[in-house]
Amino acid sequence: MKQAHSAVTIRTQGQGLTDITARVAGFVRTSGIRDGLLTLFIQHTSASLTIQENADPDVLSDLNDFFRRVVKEDPNLYRHTTEGSDDMPAHIRAALTNVQISIPVLTGSMVLGTWQGIYVFEHRARPHDRQVVLHLSGT
Repeated sequence: MKQAHSAVTIRTQGQGLTDITARVAGFVRTSGIRDGLLTLFIQHTSASLTIQENADPDVLSDLNDFFRRVVKEDPNLYRHTTEGSDDMPAHIRAALTNVQISIPVLTGSMVLGTWQGIYVFEHRARPHDRQVVLHLSGT
């Protein structure tokens, strides 16, 4: 059994989804591991990870719109407001999504579906640098 690990910094553009598929695929390619399990973990409480459609950008827009409707950015709704009116809603959105995802790796490539991409889902209004830890175990 071999292991490879890395961390990548992802600069987001504010609320929305940032495609990191190519960066993660590059890590897998250079890892020397052909078959195994890749784990991604985001080290933040106001952003998350998701696997989502990467063909039609309307999907990403609809996801953003949905989360804005479901989790309002109204400071009157929350006790925690010291970091801005978007912070507590960002924590709730992160709690409703994933901070960790796992993807099988076979013959040196991630086993993603035809239209799947890996995204950092930024829940704050302004841009942030987000750290994603990558860990691949296998042979």
